[in-house]
Amino acid sequence: MSYRVLARAYRSATFDEVVGQDVVATTLRNAIQSGRVHHGYLFTGTRGVGKTSMARILAKALNCLKIDGPTATPCCKCESCIAIAEGQDVDVVEIDAASNTGVDNIRDLRSNATLRPARSRFKVYIIDEVHMLSTAAFNALLKTLEEPPGHVKFILATTEIQKVPATIVSRCQRFDFRTIDMSALTAHLKRVVRAEGVEAEEAALRRVARLANGSMRDALSLLDQLLSYDATKLTAATVDQVIPPPHDEVSVALMDRIAERDAGGALRCLDQALQSGRTVERFCDHLIEHVRALMLLRVCGADTDLVDVSAGLRPAMAEQSAKFDTSTCIYMISLLEELRRNVKFSGAARALADAAVARLAMSHQFSDLSTLLSRLEGSQGPVTAPPSGDVKKNAADDLSPAVRPAAVQSPAQSAPVSVPAAAPARLALKPADLERAARDPLVQKVKAAVEGTLLDIRPATPAPTPTPAEGAVDDGDQQVLTLES
Repeated sequence: MSYRVLARAYRSATFDEVVGQDVVATTLRNAIQSGRVHHGYLFTGTRGVGKTSMARILAKALNCLKIDGPTATPCCKCESCIAIAEGQDVDVVEIDAASNTGVDNIRDLRSNATLRPARSRFKVYIIDEVHMLSTAAFNALLKTLEEPPGHVKFILATTEIQKVPATIVSRCQRFDFRTIDMSALTAHLKRVVRAEGVEAEEAALRRVARLANGSMRDALSLLDQLLSYDATKLTAATVDQVIPPPHDEVSVALMDRIAERDAGGALRCLDQALQSGRTVERFCDHLIEHVRALMLLRVCGADTDLVDVSAGLRPAMAEQSAKFDTSTCIYMISLLEELRRNVKFSGAARALADAAVARLAMSHQFSDLSTLLSRLEGSQGPVTAPPSGDVKKNAADDLSPAVRPAAVQSPAQSAPVSVPAAAPARLALKPADLERAARDPLVQKVKAAVEGTLLDIRPATPAPTPTPAEGAVDDGDQQVLTLES
């Protein structure tokens, strides 16, 4: 016989065996016992949380041949129960909406729905990934879903409920399947390895449950992969060797290095993430989501439901969020989003990623705009417009000494420079003075920090030659240093 994977061999067969969906199981069990079975159900939730398994259990409960009527405890041994569990029962039709998206498929379903079941009490239609149906197919299903024949039951399943029309949702009872808690996943994995006769460390099973991210099918698939490597004993070292760490663990380690201003450690974390097969763009997506979670935990508190993280990781992330203030998180998100856009069109994606991570870890060495402005303004405060009728005698007085050109730093060493009344915000400089000002490091940093530049050095528009009567001195060709707010 061919090998039967663990995800199929240990699939829940009754309501009592369902893991992590107690509310849904209890509601359906009570509906059967009280005779209030609806004609249409809509199961929604992420992958591998038990939607299809619950649909088959409900179908077995309705059609079990061992009991005269629907029962909350199907026998799982009669011909109908076995065929339903295998997905081969003639009266329980499982339809993959991704492959049957057209209106003609729904027309065939409507035609067959009028026929009585061959041997069972009800004809059950299980439509998986129902959101893949076309608009015309949804419209064709509306009337039958609202008033089906008495012997027909519909069970719709989807991972993207937002794509299902409201007209379909309103005709069904909706059940939201939650991600399975890590402790429940670990307990189920213990039962599986015990049944398989495998010795497993507690830490290894917890790690597998952590990697599954709330999905039972993912957890069993990972366990299957690990047992293929070593079917006698499962250890934490085996898990680390076979399966790469999840992206959130890498993100936590990376953010710890950034908080400690350890650029080398942050770059090693980045290298680990990229070596595991992630692209730079995907890495940016993961890290942006992680920083967003830190921001929400910082602003809304550690118990906020706006952050969707596992219970095992939440304490570590709450502790980490205290290391970054809100403005820092906002800055990191904007920087990472800019990196994500840039790597799409760059042939040096790795270099851009390294530079961005190093920038985050060494941000304390970079002056922000407010600091640069305060240094630029000096001790005189912000630059303000002169009172009406007043004209500045020296526009360079608005600059801090660090950026003041040598020719105008000391009035005692150089002759005062007059500013025409028509342009009080312009300072005339000789070309040599202009070159010295442009080479000043602070001027270059400010120009690089502000788009459009804070200090714009450009040739001046030739001024009209003043008449001798005005008493102006012709200095020849000049350039101006323009101070723009």
